[in-house]
Amino acid sequence: MNSILSDRILNMEESATLAMAKKARELKAQGIDIISLSLGEPDFKTPKHIQQAAKDAIDEGKYFSYPPVAGYQDLREAIAKKLREENNITQAKAENIVVSVGAKHSIANTFMCIINEGDEVVIFSPYWVSYAEIIKLCGGVPVLIEGKLENNFKATAAQLEAAITPKTKAVIYSSPCNPTGSVFSQQELEAIAAVVMKHQNMVVIADEIYELINFTGKNFSIASLPGMFERTVTVNGFSKGYAMTGWRVGYICAPLEIAKAVEKMQGQFTSGNTGIAQRAALAGIAGDQTPSQEMAAEYLKRRELVLGLLRDIPGIKTHVPEGAFYFFPDVTAFFGKSAHGHSVANADDLCLYLLAVANVSLVTGSAFGAPNCVRISYAASEAELIEAMKRIKKALGDLA
Repeated sequence: MNSILSDRILNMEESATLAMAKKARELKAQGIDIISLSLGEPDFKTPKHIQQAAKDAIDEGKYFSYPPVAGYQDLREAIAKKLREENNITQAKAENIVVSVGAKHSIANTFMCIINEGDEVVIFSPYWVSYAEIIKLCGGVPVLIEGKLENNFKATAAQLEAAITPKTKAVIYSSPCNPTGSVFSQQELEAIAAVVMKHQNMVVIADEIYELINFTGKNFSIASLPGMFERTVTVNGFSKGYAMTGWRVGYICAPLEIAKAVEKMQGQFTSGNTGIAQRAALAGIAGDQTPSQEMAAEYLKRRELVLGLLRDIPGIKTHVPEGAFYFFPDVTAFFGKSAHGHSVANADDLCLYLLAVANVSLVTGSAFGAPNCVRISYAASEAELIEAMKRIKKALGDLA
């Protein structure tokens, strides 16, 4: 009997980050001491004033009915105000904001609204695992431009120009980047914008979900550049900078035509985001920013810790990430080696080897468009990071 499932789902790749996290949980459930460095999951608790806002919203009893599809007006106004004042996106208004169930949902909504069958989307690679699958799900064709380790994994404006064809509909990047932690400078984004401005009906999706975890100083938004607001969808949310992953609140700021289309799309799929989560998000974006700043400072300390430990492992090649909470080292030095009954032909094999031998879960770089690398999340305690690096060093040292 043929499968009842659609070609759409049968052809879709499973999220590699979620798959590795699932394996780690299964091993933990068996009593194995697994250190999981696979998920982009802050290990901090949601700040107390945000928690309190959710409790107050429940007690008030006003937020149990269906929320507006695009989000509560006061939250949308607060987001727009933040974008004007902190990101210099001066044209941002509440009508340009759509609140969704996390940044992933925001990205999916956007592509559903702009992509026709066969449209091409240029992806700056290495890239977050879901970009390509979402684009394909919408009938689009992912076109990868590769950033090299020597350039901090950042593809260039010249590469973008060379990749554009008459079928190109959009370009997407993240900054700070998942998985590399690289940050595009203002000058680099100005060069990218200059290329985009040459082409009609081409949209930029700027994924800024790691904005608050940026070690270079203030984050720069491409939508703030002249002429770019009209052709940029800025994606952000509360998961990373506010330690609100499970609350599932993301948003876009987009030209009115796209914002209205996304609202229409969302109205048919999920309707508005959870009312209580939106009240918590409002407290996050409009309230005390000290907890977010303290978390970012702690991530910087952890970066320095892990950087020193990685540099002490022979064969590891890494750059210095400028934001987010990931390292993305090149591990080709270990390909073709074996130990403990495991042979390592590629990064996928290396991750499985480290899970089995070192009891540490990482994610293969092939899921991010970089098959010579692995992603290491340092959103874990210092004690866990020290122990994990110790185990990894030992396991890699055994390979011969």
